[in-house]
Amino acid sequence: MSREIRFNAFDMNCVAHQSPGLWRHPLDQSWRYKELGYWTDLAKLLERGLFDGLFIADVLGTYDVYGGNHDAAIRHGAQIPVSDPLLLVSAQAAVTEHLGFGITAGTGFEHPYPFARRLSTLDHLTNGRIGWNVVTGYLPSAAQNMGHDDQLKHDDRYDHADEYLEVLYKLWEASWDDDAVVRDRETGVFTDPTKVHRIGHRGKHFTVPGIHLAEPSPQRTPVIFQAGASPRGVRFAAQNAEAIFVGAPTKEILAQTVSNIRRALREAGRDPYSARIYQLLTIVTDETSELAHAKHAEYRSYASAEGALVFMSGWMGVDLSRYALDEPLGNVESNAIQSFVASFQSIGADGKEWTVRDIAEWGGIGGAGPRIVGSPGEVADQLQEWVDETDVDGFNLAYAITPGTFEDVVQYVVPELQRRGVYRTEYTPGTLRHKLFGKGDRLPEEHRAQQIVREVRANRESL
Repeated sequence: MSREIRFNAFDMNCVAHQSPGLWRHPLDQSWRYKELGYWTDLAKLLERGLFDGLFIADVLGTYDVYGGNHDAAIRHGAQIPVSDPLLLVSAQAAVTEHLGFGITAGTGFEHPYPFARRLSTLDHLTNGRIGWNVVTGYLPSAAQNMGHDDQLKHDDRYDHADEYLEVLYKLWEASWDDDAVVRDRETGVFTDPTKVHRIGHRGKHFTVPGIHLAEPSPQRTPVIFQAGASPRGVRFAAQNAEAIFVGAPTKEILAQTVSNIRRALREAGRDPYSARIYQLLTIVTDETSELAHAKHAEYRSYASAEGALVFMSGWMGVDLSRYALDEPLGNVESNAIQSFVASFQSIGADGKEWTVRDIAEWGGIGGAGPRIVGSPGEVADQLQEWVDETDVDGFNLAYAITPGTFEDVVQYVVPELQRRGVYRTEYTPGTLRHKLFGKGDRLPEEHRAQQIVREVRANRESL
C-alpha cells in the first residue's frame, strides 16, 4: 500500500507563473495577483484541500537570456511584472489555521541580519507556519541590477549561502534563550538581558557581532525549503533542507534524484527521511478522462512556445533562440540550474534526444515538471505509481490556470486519494515543522543548525 501523498501548491506573485500564455484563458484569474482577495481565497481553497502549504516562488530580475534581452519576457508576461512574495503571508495566515507558507528569498542580495527579523516576524504572525525556500539566484539580470557583473559561479553561490545560513542559525537559535522574555510586571523587567547573547560572527562574507532583534518565534528557524539538485545543491540540501523540491521530467530520473538526496542526507548525519521531497507536477483533471483530455487540449491552445523558451533559457542559462527548433539540446555548460540542464540532456523514454521544440512544448503548461491528464482515478493511479516507484514524498503542484487547476485537484483528486487511504483527512495540530514530521516545533539535534549552536555556546562559555 502506498504511503501518504502530500501536496504543495506552487504559485508566484505574478501573471501565469510557469504557464506563459495561459493568462489569456477566460477562466484564468492570475491577472488578479495584485488583489489581496485573490491570495486569501487561494489560501482558503488550499486549506480546504488539506495541502501542506503554498510555495510562493520569486525572482529578483528578468528572464533576459533568450534573445539576449528581456523583450520576450515582458511581451509574454513571463514572471514580469512580479511583486514581493513575503507581503502576502500575513493576510493569508489570517484567514487560515493550518496552511503552511514557503516563501522564496535569495541569499545573494540581502544581508542576513534584517532578513532574520523579517522571517521571525512572519513565524510569529503565522503561529509557526512559515518556511523559507533558500535560493542562491540564477538570473544574470538580478546580479547586474545589484551592482555586479554577473552571478557568482554556481558552486561559489552555495559557498556564500553556507555562511549566510550560518549567520541566520546563530541569530535564530543562539541569540535568545527560550526563557529570556519574562514580562515581570512587579520588577518592570520585560526581558532578562543575561539571557540575550551577541552572536559574534565574523566570516568571509559577513560580520554580525550583535543580537537578534526578535524574540524566539514558535519554530525559531523557519522550515528550510530548497530546490537545488546539482551535486553541490544536493550537498547543501543535505546539510540544511527539510523540504526539497525537484523537477525531474521522468520517473526514472526522479528515482535517481531522490536516491541521491536520501544518500546525501545519511552522509550528512541525518535521517534519510528527515527532509520531505516534492516533485514538480501539473495535474489536469475532470469528471471523466475525455473531459480532462479536452480541457488539456484547450489549455495547450493558449500556451506560448516563445514564452516557454524564455523560461527554459533562463533556467538553463542557455539562449535557446540560437537553436533551430528541431535541433537536439546537446552538450551545454550552464552557470544557472545545472540539474535542470542535465535532465533535458538525457535520452527520453522514446530513445530520442530532447530538441528545442520538445522543450518548448514540455514547458508550455506548468513549467519544467511533467503533466498528468485524466480522470480522478487515472490521476490517483499515476500519483501512487510515482510515489511507489521513486520514493518521493509528494508533489509541488503547478497550475495551468488559477485557481481552476487547484479547484479541480481539491474537488476531484483529493477525495479519490482519501478514498484510497493515501491522503490525510485532517491536519495535525501545531507548527509547519510538526505537521511535516510529527516531532515538535524545533530543528532536530542532528541538523547543521544545532551543531552551529553548540559551537557558539561552547565559545561563549570559554570566554
